[in-house]
Amino acid sequence: MRSPDDHSTDQAGPPPRQILTPSSLNRLVRDLLEDALPLIWIEGELSNVARPASGHIYFTLKDANAQVRCAMFRPKSTWLKFRPADGMHVLVRARVGLYEPRGEFQLVAEQMEPAGEGALQREFEQLKARLDAEGLFDPSRKRPLPRYARRIGVITSATGAAVRDVLSVMSRRWPLADVEVLPVPVQGREAPPAIVQMLRKASASKRYDVLLLTRGGGSLEDLWAFNDEQVARAIHASAVPVVSAVGHEIDFSIADFVADLRAPTPSAAAELLVPDAGALHRHLQQLQQRLVTLEQRRLQARIQRVDHLFARLQAQRPQARLARDRERLTHLQRRLLGVQREQAQQRRNQLERAHARLLSQHPKLRLTLLQRRSAELMQRLRHGIERKLERDQLNLRQAGRALHAISPLATLERGYSILFDQDGKVLRSASDVNEGAAVRARLADGELPLVVAKRAPKG
Repeated sequence: MRSPDDHSTDQAGPPPRQILTPSSLNRLVRDLLEDALPLIWIEGELSNVARPASGHIYFTLKDANAQVRCAMFRPKSTWLKFRPADGMHVLVRARVGLYEPRGEFQLVAEQMEPAGEGALQREFEQLKARLDAEGLFDPSRKRPLPRYARRIGVITSATGAAVRDVLSVMSRRWPLADVEVLPVPVQGREAPPAIVQMLRKASASKRYDVLLLTRGGGSLEDLWAFNDEQVARAIHASAVPVVSAVGHEIDFSIADFVADLRAPTPSAAAELLVPDAGALHRHLQQLQQRLVTLEQRRLQARIQRVDHLFARLQAQRPQARLARDRERLTHLQRRLLGVQREQAQQRRNQLERAHARLLSQHPKLRLTLLQRRSAELMQRLRHGIERKLERDQLNLRQAGRALHAISPLATLERGYSILFDQDGKVLRSASDVNEGAAVRARLADGELPLVVAKRAPKG
């Protein structure tokens, strides 16, 4: 039983309600979804694809049991390398969110790629990077193709369009080549081991000058046999050059990077492997015509030279040539004698100049010059000593006069005297001596002994 005062609970009542609006509820749910789920990868089938004028893409991603609405906004939608369409299987990287105005759960796509091709493309890039790091793509190891291949092995499907194109081009351009088709499957699981086995067999046979590995175009999955690692290593190990022509011009495979040469199409590969017989025939005709023309010009030049030499021989008889040679010999002899005389005169002049220089450096002449120089220096020395003695005597007399001017004896000569006490100290003050003391007075001409009778006061 409660007391009368126990009524606080009844008065408090139920807790206050937290009332949400649809907008706040949707915003709360959106924040919870975005915080709980980061960017995710999701795979599914496209449906209801719409692309309005704004450039955004709206679509539904579904599987057999569920579906989710999605949006991909500009500019990310403009970066796609393919055009999304209903029924396409794709791989999407998206943020989980909520479209607030309608409260609809949706995904905001950041990236989209075809599901199958995306995985294959990643595998392709990984294998390419690994083989490149091992040096299988090194340009320095690629071998040149033979200019005129006599026997060519074509590794491809025996029933495909590629082999027909290759054989047609080769037979038209260069019928002399022996082309052998080495049939292999070019698609499916059995293709890579069959291609590897055929490459090894053809390389070991030493029968072929060059091998062509080719097939027609197709999707990435169709061409995947030529992205196999064992196929790449078999191409790398081949003893003969290998040309790769897989798919169309825009298609690239691992085999293209490993091969000694990559051709954009099978027909282009055939044109690279064999020359054009018609063009070669025209080139040979041009060379033949040039050879005939050159031979004719050389023959004409030789005929003209023979005619010219014959004319010179007729115009210049041996006697006249001998006379000119004798005249030239005489002229050269004169020049030789003149040169010899000139050189002899030059040597005599050089000898005379050397003799004159030698006489000018004779020791007797040099001794006379040195004696004269010595006498001049002695005379200059005597004059210098005499001038210095005169200056020193003058300075001494001036110093004596200055010293005499400040000497005490000079002062005494002017009538002054110096008093000394009995101890011989100079008296400077009357207070230094007592009455009756004996002192000495120093005069200019002698001393006088004195006795102090009385000290007179100063004043």
